Amino acid sequence: MGEETSNPMRKLFVFITALFLLLPAASTDAAQTWQQIHDRIGVQMDQVYEIYKTGNTEGAKDAVNDIYYGIYEKDGLESAVRSGISAKSANLTEYQFYTLKKAIRAGAPQSEVEAEGAKLLDMIQTEVTTLETKGVESGGWAMFLQAFLILLREGIEAILVLVGIIAYLSRAGHEKEISIVYNWAIAGIIGSFISAYLFVSVLDNTTTTGAGREIIEGCTALFAVLVLLGTSAWMGGKSNAKAWKSYIDSQVKLTLSTGKSRALGFAVFLAVYREGAEVILFYQALFNNAIGDIDMIWAGFVAACVVLALVFFLMQRGALRIPIGPFFKVTSAFMFVLAVTFLGGGLKELQEADVISTSVIDSIPVPSIDLLGLYPTYETIVPQILLILAAAAMVSYRKRSAAAES
Repeated sequence: MGEETSNPMRKLFVFITALFLLLPAASTDAAQTWQQIHDRIGVQMDQVYEIYKTGNTEGAKDAVNDIYYGIYEKDGLESAVRSGISAKSANLTEYQFYTLKKAIRAGAPQSEVEAEGAKLLDMIQTEVTTLETKGVESGGWAMFLQAFLILLREGIEAILVLVGIIAYLSRAGHEKEISIVYNWAIAGIIGSFISAYLFVSVLDNTTTTGAGREIIEGCTALFAVLVLLGTSAWMGGKSNAKAWKSYIDSQVKLTLSTGKSRALGFAVFLAVYREGAEVILFYQALFNNAIGDIDMIWAGFVAACVVLALVFFLMQRGALRIPIGPFFKVTSAFMFVLAVTFLGGGLKELQEADVISTSVIDSIPVPSIDLLGLYPTYETIVPQILLILAAAAMVSYRKRSAAAES
């Protein structure tokens, strides 16, 4: 078991490192301070006002998208706010971008549009001031921290999916299938790099590129929800010893069906691909603003890889020591939590792409927790609540059915 798992895992991390070595060579933009980025946004915002004065609401909305995708996100300010301040601060700023575009679409008076724009600039200025006060600038340990937190935050979800599936394969006696799962993970990384390259190097329209990336990430996350829910339901059905023995007895020479093997591998692919392109683009922004501190970015990258590898190792070893019944119950619940997380994250990506609306919840305090896919909007929370209620009903039904059969 140790050799089957360690060799592919080692290859996976070597592969990731080799691909990331390509990033600095692609960084050509001059480094900027956070204040300079804010000032550029201010100049672009004046252009939004001028376009809106002419009655061109669509052009004004596109200009706001250019600010968000082409400056706030692309130049690394968003990722710096998330890692250096809080996810809530970054999310509130994103919601203000949406509020400004909503006012433009509604044909609001010029004064109202400019007031919303001024509020947005004030929020960004507050973020910039906080970042500079904390020393989260383009250099030194600040770069290390950003590089470390970006990869750690985005990589943990993929690691969790990987751990659950590999632990299942090991418990079911399908160690030979583990290498296939790693191959799917590598395919997800390759897909991430291809997507990132297309968005950065091939597509040159900022609005189209940014919105397209958000749509792809959002749809990928929602598709992953379906895969994870199916996996969770299937594992939940094997949580008692009788069902597990029946399943094992039905296997021919302990081999997985082609469809099940592909489904498990595809779940890993989606988990890796979903976060991969975003990680790459965030790192690209870090390299662009490095000011000679590229070595600290690499130090943060390596440190995050080490932590993720340690998390993987400890969780995998722990999972293999759990008895069969509890193992499948825990893993099933685990996959479901990830499905709820991906649901919130996927819907948020579609909000950022203006595919669905954004209605911020003001009546009750709802935290912003990226790791749990929790965001203070009705469009993200209501579907998550409905999914949880549906799962609770399913569990209750299974318990009643099991009690009736016994």
